[in-house]
Amino acid sequence: MVAAAKSTENTPPPSLGFHALTLATFFGASSVPTPLYRIYQENFAISPVLITVIFAVYAFALLAALLTAGSISDHLGRRPVIFTALLLEIVAMVLFVAASGPGWLIAARIVQGVATGIAGASLGAALVDVDRAKGQIVNSIAPLSGMAVGAIGTSALIQYGPFPMHLIYALLLVAFALQAAAIWLTRETGSTRPGALGSLVPRVSIPPEAKRPLSLVTPINIANWTLGGFYLSLVPSLVASTTGSTAPLTGGAVVAALTASGATAVYVRRSKTAAANLLFGVSVQTLGILTVVAGVHLANVPLLLIGTIFTGAGFGTNFLGSIGTIMPLAKADERAGLLSAFYIQSYLAFSLPAILAGFLAKSAGYRVTTDIYASAILLLLGVGIVALRTGRREAAESAA
Repeated sequence: MVAAAKSTENTPPPSLGFHALTLATFFGASSVPTPLYRIYQENFAISPVLITVIFAVYAFALLAALLTAGSISDHLGRRPVIFTALLLEIVAMVLFVAASGPGWLIAARIVQGVATGIAGASLGAALVDVDRAKGQIVNSIAPLSGMAVGAIGTSALIQYGPFPMHLIYALLLVAFALQAAAIWLTRETGSTRPGALGSLVPRVSIPPEAKRPLSLVTPINIANWTLGGFYLSLVPSLVASTTGSTAPLTGGAVVAALTASGATAVYVRRSKTAAANLLFGVSVQTLGILTVVAGVHLANVPLLLIGTIFTGAGFGTNFLGSIGTIMPLAKADERAGLLSAFYIQSYLAFSLPAILAGFLAKSAGYRVTTDIYASAILLLLGVGIVALRTGRREAAESAA
């Protein structure tokens, strides 16, 4: 009894807060380059197309890491995998600090994408290990909250601090180094088991019960992630070009408004049904996009911010509704394969259209690009809501 008591006393405390902060820091670092893209364009003579390529390689690398190493912490334990991700992120920060051209930025974003993909999966699993209910909520809110802080914090440092292309990365390097040391002070929440090499083989599968629902939410999900990719790759340059406001905090605030309102919407609507969330998400996102377009054409920053808040609320709620539609239909041993399929769809929509937007911005300008993008997203949202209503009506008729 005494030995057991001592063992309990010496066990490190639960690490929900630490893991949540670390997850938010990873995703905060992922949004740091967004306010800097315009500065990179000016200093390295980078075109909008190359900017979107630098953005997109991060998404490709993150997706590859999720598909291959997403379950590696189930075999090796959470702490060593999180520690490895932190080391990779430190390497990425060093590459950003040393960057002297687009090649360095591409390399840094690839390493960062791999690190964030590994960290997202292992930290997400650790959060659920510690507290299943709270962990799931934190997994939805921490990334979006971190991205909001990363965007607005970087913008503030660019506007008011020294060394705009280096200071934020140096600060993050220190933060990740401290987290890499602190991870060993937390309790191991996972276990080890054989099969680590086999787990690196991507497994993508869609259970029969989820195929129809996934197809119904696909237009909304693609619209959602296409919107997110546009904001995180081009919006600061769009704001400067169309409104004439070149203050870094302005563009950063618009990007932060998207992710902050998305995180808030996820928390507020976490108990609603998937169908209710999708209907709400499509409605507010439509209103938001129309307001953003008006803000672009009127060169009105407050209107852009208001529109982005509505758009972000739709972004978060649509994500919640899409996940809530398909994941309950999968059995425990089918969830990883279904989630992989969902991630492939989401991150391709996040990255590939952004590259197209770069070409459009270079050839037609930011206003025309915004109009084309907004029209495509609104069309997808419309198709998605019609598909969902048709699906519900067919299900009701079959039940009758």
